[in-house]
Amino acid sequence: MDRYEIFNDPKEKPLDRLVPDGGYTAIFRTICCIGDSLSSGEFEAAHPDGSRSYHDMFEHSWGQYMARMCGSKVYNFSRGGMTAMEYCESFAENNGFWSPAYASDAYIIALGVNDLICLNQDTGTADDIDFCSWRNNRKSFAGYYGQIIQRLRLLQPRAKFFLMTFPKDEYNFDKIPGLEQRSLAHRKLLYELAQRFDNTYVLDLYSYAPPYDEEFHNRFYLLGHLSPAGYLLTAKMTASYIDYIIRHDMDSFKEVGFIGTGLHG
Repeated sequence: MDRYEIFNDPKEKPLDRLVPDGGYTAIFRTICCIGDSLSSGEFEAAHPDGSRSYHDMFEHSWGQYMARMCGSKVYNFSRGGMTAMEYCESFAENNGFWSPAYASDAYIIALGVNDLICLNQDTGTADDIDFCSWRNNRKSFAGYYGQIIQRLRLLQPRAKFFLMTFPKDEYNFDKIPGLEQRSLAHRKLLYELAQRFDNTYVLDLYSYAPPYDEEFHNRFYLLGHLSPAGYLLTAKMTASYIDYIIRHDMDSFKEVGFIGTGLHG
């Protein structure tokens, strides 16, 4: 066995290899995915009259592909069109998602497209967050995003958080005004949050996933959303990225089995 199968290669970058079984991501027995249509397995259908319809098919979400890959329980706290503001102000409460019954070992947050691109909301900064009380957060994207992390930490203080950037969607950079700049601002914010919150990591798809260029869209998209193969690839990248983070910082993940308990190693 190559020692780098069980030890980290210092020269390795995230997503240099895709692990077929989720790798060490499987140490999380419960995972919660918070996001929008791309976290919901949404498919876009075209109709003879030229209209389109949108359908969340959670069994095809990257979270559920990852669940089958890792053998973990994965919750989809997502819906097409979701924003951080709606999640905080109504969606989570109306669906019981703040309940301790859903407390998880790990949370993957993939929000921002509808907030920053579709609604052109102010991105904000980590300074918009009152780290003593989420109730005082500024009503910016950063403030609502921070609120999600803060409230979930109250449910599961020792959980691990993984914050997903936008990919580098080169195919749409010229088609959607401001997409590249907003993607970079979103990425910058997530790194700020990872520095301010404990046990929080960035899944930097913008830097390490393949560019979402025309060839990528042709292979992995179904109209404006991903195809089944696209969602499966996203699951592989997400699990492999988390596996990379764990392998390169094993000490920080030794007590994952004690999350939700008062026990320590």
